[in-house]
Amino acid sequence: MKIEIDQHSGFCFGVVYAIEKAEKILSMGKPLYCLGDLVHNNQEMHRLESKGLVTITHDEFKKMKNVTVLIRAHGEPPETYKIAKENNIELIDATCPVVLRLQKRVKEAYNQSDPKQIVIFGKEGHAEVNGLVGQVSGNAIVVNTIDELDKINLKQPVTVFSQTTQSPQKYKLLIDELKKRMEALGTLTLLSYTNSICRQVSSRDKELRVFAASHQVVLFVSGKQSSNGKALYEVCKSVNERSYFISEKTEINAAWFKDAKTVGVCGATSTPMWLMEQIAEYVKKIVK
Repeated sequence: MKIEIDQHSGFCFGVVYAIEKAEKILSMGKPLYCLGDLVHNNQEMHRLESKGLVTITHDEFKKMKNVTVLIRAHGEPPETYKIAKENNIELIDATCPVVLRLQKRVKEAYNQSDPKQIVIFGKEGHAEVNGLVGQVSGNAIVVNTIDELDKINLKQPVTVFSQTTQSPQKYKLLIDELKKRMEALGTLTLLSYTNSICRQVSSRDKELRVFAASHQVVLFVSGKQSSNGKALYEVCKSVNERSYFISEKTEINAAWFKDAKTVGVCGATSTPMWLMEQIAEYVKKIVK
């Protein structure tokens, strides 16, 4: 049996940047707190915690003073920076540059539009979405499905952005539906939208389709809480029915590989390469 690891899978540059920043400080022996999980992958979080990283909640953050706190790649709303200044907290800002640019664009669009109707296509409560909504003091409409478009007043100007890790296909479907509805109302000229999905994420969508189709069985490795992981797994599943979502090797079922000659191992932008390699080695053992 041939087992191949997708070399395009694994950490995106934003996650790599954040982890490198964390490891540099931890290597100095300095206490370091992280506001939320640095990466949506339990195995990688355990590795970082073993080096001394302490994950904290926003409620805990508000009570802390005179400490060093890392802002992860997802970014944070302005309120976080305000609290840090008031409490003498040193922030190590590892916000992904793509997310930073999007935050700026959302804020500019809000300041320029009247009435202000900013729509974010993304998962409500997701760290990146919270940071985006925070740029406009909470005055944004978050939608994740076509059914939720009813939240929007289509007779007023609508400006749409997407969470950077969302599915390009789902975003296109949502925009197409918005166009259809607004055209029927004669308000299509009031719609503006931006393709704010990270190019590295959107290119993986296409690459994964090719990878998943080229193997009889696909193991997609990701943390259960990863939005990007869920979206990319659906890409694999859409072209290969024998695609399985796993977070660790204990979830693998040997029966999945019956009569299979090729197995592909791939993952999300929050999946470490070392974990995919571990999965591949485990498959080699159990199929023997």
